[in-house]
Amino acid sequence: MKLSLARDVTLTPVDSGAVLLDGRRGRYYQLNASGSAILHKLLDGDTPAAAAASLSASAPVSEERVHQDVLALVRSLSEADLVEVTQ
Repeated sequence: MKLSLARDVTLTPVDSGAVLLDGRRGRYYQLNASGSAILHKLLDGDTPAAAAASLSASAPVSEERVHQDVLALVRSLSEADLVEVTQ
């Protein structure tokens, strides 16, 4: 899976994580620090499994749970048309 920001969507880091601006609709979406870290890893080319493994190594959460959270984040961002997912 390859993830990229949708056209007219910008990602800006903030102290608490990141903000996505959908320029087409003029809407902001906020990600916490974990969501921001996941999104950056995926945008840099990591697979969901690799992103989950990396994050679970630094948190007291199982890798399977983090993997489910990664997939849920991708699904939510995709449904909001903020990212494009290709195989």
